[in-house]
Amino acid sequence: MLRLVDLSQDIYDGAPTFSPDPKTHIKAHLTIADLSYNMTEIIMSAHYGTHLDAPYHFFDNGRTVENLDVRKGLGLAHVLDFRHKKAREAIDLVDFEPYKDKVGPGSRLIFNTGWDKVLPAPDYFGGQPYLTVELTTWLAEQGVACIALDTPTTYPANYIDSHHSLLNADAEVLIIEGLCGLDRLLGSEVILIALPLRIRGRDGSPCRAMAIDGDIEPLAALFEQLEFR
Repeated sequence: MLRLVDLSQDIYDGAPTFSPDPKTHIKAHLTIADLSYNMTEIIMSAHYGTHLDAPYHFFDNGRTVENLDVRKGLGLAHVLDFRHKKAREAIDLVDFEPYKDKVGPGSRLIFNTGWDKVLPAPDYFGGQPYLTVELTTWLAEQGVACIALDTPTTYPANYIDSHHSLLNADAEVLIIEGLCGLDRLLGSEVILIALPLRIRGRDGSPCRAMAIDGDIEPLAALFEQLEFR
């Protein structure tokens, strides 16, 4: 049996964000009473909620959203259990030892820390377990294609070095942040589906992230054979 599990946060007016980021405003622009249809105006950060980062997020000459190879967020992914990690506790290379066999060129890694349950408390933005720069550098060096997190960022206190280690031109690891509901996944391997909007020339995009869970073995090879044009 296969299950499609939605791993995306809701988008709503006034939703909490990092303090420097644009605030989320969602309101009616037109209603049935106006022109016989409803239309909504949305103002929000490209990095609000469940979203992905493009290299341009931290490098002026980096690849922008519409130029990403979306296959990095589409295919077999390993779900890694770090729910034992406490607030502000590092996830480092030693912690990663049980999962080293999951890492290699093209790997997709989903980090389950359970941190999504902290939402909408303010501590969600900064108090999370985090990935050390040593770990993210090592993952990039192994050729990992994608890391997906149920936290709002990789490392709040050292976000520059952390993102540089993953998004630099030699690595271009796809970073998906703000997943939720990973505890609903039954397997340690899923088919990840996380696609950005085609936003020209920009640094990131909201995405609807989902996982195909269950007997995925017949599907895994199919996804890896996809061409992207």
